Amino acid sequence: MSTEQRRAMIVAAALPLVAEYGAAVTTSQIARSAGIGEATIFRAFADKEELLGACMAEAVRPDHAVREIAAIPLDQPLDARLVEAADALGAYLARMGAMAGALHASGHRRRPRPGDEPRRGDETDRPRADSREESMAAIRAAVAELFEPGEDYLRLDAEDAAAIFLGLLFTRPRFDGAGGLSSELLVQVFLHGALTTEEK
Repeated sequence: MSTEQRRAMIVAAALPLVAEYGAAVTTSQIARSAGIGEATIFRAFADKEELLGACMAEAVRPDHAVREIAAIPLDQPLDARLVEAADALGAYLARMGAMAGALHASGHRRRPRPGDEPRRGDETDRPRADSREESMAAIRAAVAELFEPGEDYLRLDAEDAAAIFLGLLFTRPRFDGAGGLSSELLVQVFLHGALTTEEK
């Protein structure tokens, strides 16, 4: 197993533990979950801080969500395609939020390393702006492809439709502290507006 493969395997084992325990997770817990000796972790990562950073970086990567969106059959109706995309992105946002929330709740603050650029304010576990922009561009491109089979019926091009849909999805409201707007209802409002029939 290469070093990169070993790192990926350790991160995969660590992700659910970090989401549960935050920075309080121990390397021995992670080693048991991965089925390896604790020393193996420190052959792949300089220290626990680097491992936590790799976990956060993995949580914010959109690759899995982009693959799920790309696998949505384009012969389905547009509303069905968008509901599947909304569910995939909802799971991505939940995973990212769980990881960041657990680290924050456990009092984790990223320590600067030699060579790090200085940061303004408390930006501890946030991904760099350029990586956020790349992630959003990948997600937007994948969602735009879902619009292309019916692009003749759109008021705007597929990229712009995807951007508006994502804006609505990422600011999905919550009601009374309970669950948010369902994916089905969000898609219906996006495609047809808030009215059920034409206003008289």
